[in-house]
Amino acid sequence: MSQLILDIKNLTVNFRVYGGYLKVLNEVNFSVAQGEKVGLVGETGCGKTTTMKTVMGILPQPPGKIVQGEIFFHGKNVLTMKKSEVEKMRQTGISMIFQDPTAALNPVFTIGQQLHDVVQHSQSSDDGQSRLSAHQVSVRALQDVSLPDPKRILDNYPLQLSGGMRQRVCIALAIARSKQLLIADEPGTSLDVTIQDQILRLLNQIAAEKQMAIILISHSLGVIREWTNQVYVMYAGSIVEESTTEELFSHPLHPYTQALMDCVPRLTGGGTAEGIPGRIPDYFNPPTGCRFHPRCPRAFALCSEKKPALYRVNDTHQVACYLYQEANQ
Repeated sequence: MSQLILDIKNLTVNFRVYGGYLKVLNEVNFSVAQGEKVGLVGETGCGKTTTMKTVMGILPQPPGKIVQGEIFFHGKNVLTMKKSEVEKMRQTGISMIFQDPTAALNPVFTIGQQLHDVVQHSQSSDDGQSRLSAHQVSVRALQDVSLPDPKRILDNYPLQLSGGMRQRVCIALAIARSKQLLIADEPGTSLDVTIQDQILRLLNQIAAEKQMAIILISHSLGVIREWTNQVYVMYAGSIVEESTTEELFSHPLHPYTQALMDCVPRLTGGGTAEGIPGRIPDYFNPPTGCRFHPRCPRAFALCSEKKPALYRVNDTHQVACYLYQEANQ
């Protein structure tokens, strides 16, 4: 088995609001091995981005509050690191591509200024890249993401570039230094499907060339199926199913995962795609037990009493559902 790069254990995060706390992340467990392509899928608002912001050490505190849990990056707990250690981790270990390239780039600085700042801030004497100028590294980063005429683009402001070009610049910012893990937070959401496909192919190519692990956050099952080899399904702040991609799409077990699959339209016809009745629970007062039980057609009494732990069905598949735990007791 490949060495674990990232290992999240029982991560619980609340957000302070008027009148109390929003209980967003609920004992999240998540891991990524070296060179692995991991998908994190779930409805909008289920806690995917909050999880990764906590990993990166950029969760605003307050209003965020880490109640419990551990996040190990190469065996070191990120939550107990000094500020300088977290900055070093972001410089050489983990990068994140944010969802909206328009918001991720500062509109008042040129692309060159923003790339130069990233490169200069992260250079160190023991890095071979330090022998290159910030300009050379920036040009090479733009070339790596297949942007034409990178020297001209360095002089452009973000508003002078298209959405797809801005997303490529965001990727260049993330890979300007060699990293071990790349977090891509729905990198194609604001782009049309053809540009989205180009971005995902580019990420896959870069990850292979630089031997990086990838966490791909998405609410699109099609994207997850095509571009990952391991999948975590998240619902309302909890991981409800974990499996290899092939196993998950062949044999989805959790009622929520099955409901997500039923929402996908079939190109071969067969009627209108079904939706999931109800809505994501109120985090201010979430349901007890399994948070999906108010929407689950197969729920029974125990589901509302105690949160189910992840049950290992086989070597590559775990599910947090009493349907399978009860059947195997």
